[in-house]
Amino acid sequence: MSKHKITWKSPSLGGREITFCRYGVSGTPLLLFPTAGGDAEEPERFHMISAIGDFLADLRLKVYVVDSVAGQAWVQECSTLQEAAQAQNRFDECLVREVVPAIHRDCGGDAGMIWTAGSSIGAFNALAVLCRHPDIFQTAICMSGTYNMNKFLEGEITREYYDSSPLDFVPNLTGKHLELLKQRFVLLAHGQGAHEEPAQSWSVEKVLGPQGIPNRVDAWSDEWRHDWVTWRKMLPQFLGELLPPKAEVKDQDAGEEKADA
Repeated sequence: MSKHKITWKSPSLGGREITFCRYGVSGTPLLLFPTAGGDAEEPERFHMISAIGDFLADLRLKVYVVDSVAGQAWVQECSTLQEAAQAQNRFDECLVREVVPAIHRDCGGDAGMIWTAGSSIGAFNALAVLCRHPDIFQTAICMSGTYNMNKFLEGEITREYYDSSPLDFVPNLTGKHLELLKQRFVLLAHGQGAHEEPAQSWSVEKVLGPQGIPNRVDAWSDEWRHDWVTWRKMLPQFLGELLPPKAEVKDQDAGEEKADA
C-alpha cells in the first residue's frame, strides 16, 4: 500500500501544525475524516485503510486524511459553543484553502470532484464540507454521525454556529448553492446498537429532503454499535455500491492512454 505523510503549519489555523496522509496511487479522491479528536493516522491504526484496501489496490480509490482539528476543538479544547464554532469555521477554511489544493496537486493538478466520508464527528465534517462547498465535493458517506453539535457545549447560537451547522443553514439555501447541492448525494448510515443515535441521521434527512438534495438513510440492526467494527463493515460496502466498477475504471484509463498516444 502506498502511503505519503506530510505536515505543515496552517495559516488558516494560526500557524498550528497539521498532518496530512495519502493512501493509494489513483482513483476517486476521498477525504476521510477521523473521529472526534483523532489524528490523520487514526483510520490506519483502527484498520479502516486495510478494510478498504481492495479499492486502493484496484486503483478505484485514493484516500486522504487530515487531523481532526475541529473535532479536537469540540471535545477537548473549547469551553463555549461560540469558540468551537469559530474553530470549525477556521478548519473549513483550512480544508478549502490548503487541503483541497494539496489533493489537487497530488492528483496531477486537478482531482475532479472529491468525495468525503467519516464516522461520529467525522461524519459531521463530511456532511458539513459537502453542504458548504458543493462546487468541490460530490458524495458524502456519513456513518454514525453527530450533527447537532450544540449537544457538546453550552452557549449562544451565533452566526458563527449557524454558518458551521448544516442543520441550521441548509433549510435557508437558495440559488446556485442549492442547485449544486441538488446534484450531490449524502448517505446517512447508522447502527442501532450501543451508543448509536439513529435520530441524528433522520434530523439531517429532514433538512435535506425538503430542499430536494439527494440522500439516503441506511439503518443497520441493533448488533451494530458506535464503534470501528461497524464502520469497517459499512464503508467498504458503500464504496462498493457507489464507486464506478473496476472495469469502467480500466476502460477509462485505457481511453486516456490511447488519447495521449
